Amino acid sequence: MGYVGLPLALEFASAFRVIGFDISAERVAMMRNSQDPSRELAPEAFAGRDILFTSDPDDLKQAHFHVVAVPTPIDIHKVPNLNPVISASHSVGKALKKGDYVIFESTVYPGCTEEDCVPILERESGLVMGEDFKVGYSPERINPGDKERTIASILKIVSGCDEESLEEIALVYGAIIKAGIYKASSIKVAEAAKVIENTQRDLNISLMNELAMIFDRMGIDTQEVLKAAGTKWNFIKLQPGLVGGHCIGVDPYYLIHKAMALGFDPQVINSGRRINDLMPAFVAKKLTQLLIGKGKYPQHTRVLVMGITFKENVSDIRNSKVADLITELNLFAIRTDILDPHADPEEVKKQYGFDMVSEPGDQYDAVIVAVNHDVFKKYDIAALKLLMKEDPVLVDIKALYDRQEMEGEMTYWRL
Repeated sequence: MGYVGLPLALEFASAFRVIGFDISAERVAMMRNSQDPSRELAPEAFAGRDILFTSDPDDLKQAHFHVVAVPTPIDIHKVPNLNPVISASHSVGKALKKGDYVIFESTVYPGCTEEDCVPILERESGLVMGEDFKVGYSPERINPGDKERTIASILKIVSGCDEESLEEIALVYGAIIKAGIYKASSIKVAEAAKVIENTQRDLNISLMNELAMIFDRMGIDTQEVLKAAGTKWNFIKLQPGLVGGHCIGVDPYYLIHKAMALGFDPQVINSGRRINDLMPAFVAKKLTQLLIGKGKYPQHTRVLVMGITFKENVSDIRNSKVADLITELNLFAIRTDILDPHADPEEVKKQYGFDMVSEPGDQYDAVIVAVNHDVFKKYDIAALKLLMKEDPVLVDIKALYDRQEMEGEMTYWRL
């Protein structure tokens, strides 16, 4: 019942009786009180929904259509961590009955559903897939923070282990998805479609990041280059930036893992990942150079970092590249204050070991606008200058501000 599972369960609960299962009793208690632990949904989203929130695995035995929407992260070595989806397969397998359906929504590499999950379902249930129960895969398409493209308004890919299951799964999802259903030819095709969606975005952004590093050495403003190039009708308009979160910065590693297992070295995908993973260090080094150029020694400086979530207007801090940036700054002995009204200070402390400030201070040697939360867009030049010492530096990672306006007031740098 996270960023994917909860909104999906609530949408299903407008048409069916739903069991919302989560292993965390604390999260279940919050949802029973119409509170979204991820802080994405308002209490009104729970109203009029036929849903039972539970952390009791025995309740799963009442279900006939099981949807697995657990996270699929990577470990510190960038290797896929399938433990959540494997654990979920064990739990669902113990509850399976003849005639049941199991649909996986978690992002995985092609083949994971049938090769890794189905054997567990069969062992735990004593049933045979295809004969006793059916399996499908429907990649999640949740966009955290997006209030316009909600579940019902996004085209949904579905797949099944045979024609009968494909049609049945399409009917169930079709009851809630207004944008339409796309029937993939196989489970592996649906799995592959999901993982390349974010791999493509990752590679495109990595090109922009590499260009930004090249143009910085040339003394050329990347944003001005992109603006000029964007006048051509077929130029793809993308921006450089910190690539974090649970999708773009993670999913390519699932495809890399599978390719390597097959004896293929995916050089283009690896190269894109390497560039994007280098960006926090690149920004930290650039700021350090700018500070030293002003005669400000890093160990005597104080920097405000505005934003630590992985994207704007969400509370999700998983795989935040801003956290990596802060770590890199700390390696230069730069003291940092972190300000983010969307992030939970306890989660930030638990996951990254950083303390946050509830209000910004002043006398900062530099300010980094790392995430373009709406609340940060309200900071104009005057508001920013109130935070800063004399001769300050502004690092505008999201290119929120006008370069010409800023350069007359402070040292300004952006990707």
